[in-house]
Amino acid sequence: MQIKSPEFKQNARRALHDANLQRALGNLKAGFPGKRAAAIARLPEFEQLRQQARELKEHILQHLDLYLEAFEARVIENGGQVHWCRTSEEARQTILRICQEQNAKTVTKGKSMVTEEIDLNQFLQENGIRPVETDLGEYILQLRGDHPSHIIAPAIHLNLDDVAHTFHHRHQRPRLNDPAALLAEAREMLRQQFVAADVGITGANFLVAETGSSIIVTNEGNGDLTQLLPNTHIVVASIEKVVPTLEDMTLFLRLLARSATGQEFSVYNTLSTGGRRPGERDGPEHFHVVLVDNGRSEMVGTEFQEMLRCIRCSACMNHCPVYGAVGGHSYGWVYPGPMGSVLTPQLIGLERAALLPNASTLCGQCEAVCPVGIALPKLMRHWREREFERHLTPRAARWGLGGWAFFATRPRLYRLLSAGASWCLRRLGGKKGRLRSVLLAGGWTDHRDLPTPSGRPFMQQWRSRQRQEHTP
Repeated sequence: MQIKSPEFKQNARRALHDANLQRALGNLKAGFPGKRAAAIARLPEFEQLRQQARELKEHILQHLDLYLEAFEARVIENGGQVHWCRTSEEARQTILRICQEQNAKTVTKGKSMVTEEIDLNQFLQENGIRPVETDLGEYILQLRGDHPSHIIAPAIHLNLDDVAHTFHHRHQRPRLNDPAALLAEAREMLRQQFVAADVGITGANFLVAETGSSIIVTNEGNGDLTQLLPNTHIVVASIEKVVPTLEDMTLFLRLLARSATGQEFSVYNTLSTGGRRPGERDGPEHFHVVLVDNGRSEMVGTEFQEMLRCIRCSACMNHCPVYGAVGGHSYGWVYPGPMGSVLTPQLIGLERAALLPNASTLCGQCEAVCPVGIALPKLMRHWREREFERHLTPRAARWGLGGWAFFATRPRLYRLLSAGASWCLRRLGGKKGRLRSVLLAGGWTDHRDLPTPSGRPFMQQWRSRQRQEHTP
């Protein structure tokens, strides 16, 4: 996937003027947040579970090497293989080698953000292997030559008309406009691919050290068909997905669906523990787990370690005002929204992703809804600090911050100037109480009016309130 994160501003500007995208984003705002709130209201112990999950994740990260080694040992005992990959290239080559050993021509894939991260599909195609996405949203995007814009609802940027046009054009069938009919058409087309596939590739929501199992959490049956029908099943997962026991896994499952889609539980929660045993008729003969690091181990022990607690529920982006305005493609790479604004600079480099941590109001809504309590605004501020330290911040912004710091460290001068500026803006706003344009504030007034100040600086209002509260 081509990295377009340096073009965030241009991407966002186009998104704001894309009527079709804005209509689709309206469906997001009206859906997931309300369903999450209702699901959590039905679970009185939700906050207690969040705290338990946060503490458990921190424990796992402190002992990550031990749990990964325990997971590998169990997988081997179950007849499978584990492949350790430091980089995307190592992961791609490992998966290609497994496919070539099976003489694979067609590969079915369940939804997996890590395979997007390592750009697996294009690599397989270049090496003569045809990957077929089987998640409905991913399948639609593959037909369109598009990429996911959301980590659990990859095609959320599309509307019904887009899907109807794509199926009509690519399937060469009469155009259908009924969602159920389109779903039936996709199911019919994909059934052929499930049967023909030589290898099935899935991601993993969690890896269980106790049993050597992987689990996928889905609302479609495609994941089960992808891993059960082919002769070989490859699990591709990042290293932080490991949990100690099956009981620990259930803790995260109670949080995941509620935070993601507002469900009590997802429709399918499928465990895979090795390949087909002697005497069993179903399941793959070969079972492989490809563990992808790709810079994550460098986060352990740093101020960014808590980002590895993420369980990929998407609650942060579902509630983010920036994501809700510009959509996922504006972020220019695999992971959008607040979690992407923290994770992407680590994976592709701050030099190419410096705009993302700045694409935030720091309102704190993302942290408030995160099921494992990741302080995303704080982590974005850390990236902003590093951006400033490396002189990646635009020169005008650095000068502006320098000028503000000069006045902010001289309280009397700061109060004098802020009082004068407040008075001037209030006079310019007149009876309307707002300004259509303000020097150096075009980023705001290009899209909305600026309310005029009250005429009383904050410190003056604060002192007045303090006197009122202490007056007998």
